[in-house]
Amino acid sequence: MTGPSLPPVAAVTLVGALLVAGVYLVAVLDRAMGAAVAGQRDSVRGLLLTPVRRAAALLVTSPSGTERPDAPGWVIAPALLAGLAAVALATVPLGPNLMVADPATGFVLFSAAIAFVMIAVFLHGWSPNAVWPMHGAYRYGAQALSFQIPFLLAMLATALPAESLQISEIVRAQQDLWNVVRQPLGLPLYLVVGVAVSFWGPLNLPDAADLAGGTTAEAAGVTGLVWQLARAAMLVAVAAMGAAGFLGGWWGPWRPGAGWMLAKTLLLLVVLVASRHLFARVRIERFVVVCWAGLIPLALLNIFISAAWLL
Repeated sequence: MTGPSLPPVAAVTLVGALLVAGVYLVAVLDRAMGAAVAGQRDSVRGLLLTPVRRAAALLVTSPSGTERPDAPGWVIAPALLAGLAAVALATVPLGPNLMVADPATGFVLFSAAIAFVMIAVFLHGWSPNAVWPMHGAYRYGAQALSFQIPFLLAMLATALPAESLQISEIVRAQQDLWNVVRQPLGLPLYLVVGVAVSFWGPLNLPDAADLAGGTTAEAAGVTGLVWQLARAAMLVAVAAMGAAGFLGGWWGPWRPGAGWMLAKTLLLLVVLVASRHLFARVRIERFVVVCWAGLIPLALLNIFISAAWLL
């Protein structure tokens, strides 16, 4: 069974508007937190205009080139990542009567979008036909294979109380008690994996500085800008699903609606963006070991706790 969804034109417009607003908000939050951690003062005007200026500078920057690149793949990769972020966000219900798409298997669709991020990143690193981008691509391959299992287990636990893979039903099942209470390990696990999915902050391994930028080492101009925007868009989609799956979505102390969903998404977005400035980047081998030896057992424990709660 599927819930009410918007007409195609309205749905595309709404998702696009939310992603544009979310990406801009990520840029503003990132600058504000960076200035705060560094002990610097920045004016409100500077916070609001700097992201626009940087985007404009990239737009007029000449694109870089390498020897015998895969030109179509180099263009497709950023667009694919942005498209996956849009698909992931489209599965998240904004309110009880405001849903872009609400398929009965919304959990599966969201998980598939997250899984295909690995293809977009690998294509972005493969296409330039250069050393450092290729290193970054293989890094993300190892990273993605490690976090996919704990991600699926953390998300699957949210479906148990609802007895459904439909995201709207998962939200409705939290009317009396949010999943963050039922499953105390679920949200922290999800946020760690969300940072890894978006290769952001401490888990920005494919585009790390020790690889001279990794998959972005040869990226410049419009394609480089679109890649940065798509990565921020994925961060927005991850925050939105976290709000729906663990923080009760549109439910609040009074009058459930989209306002609560947006507020909770903003809260998680602040946490995700802040990780870039509060934690140092980890080594890929350490992250892989932690995923297999730590996150997977914790995710299984989280499912057992959720099942015991239901019983």
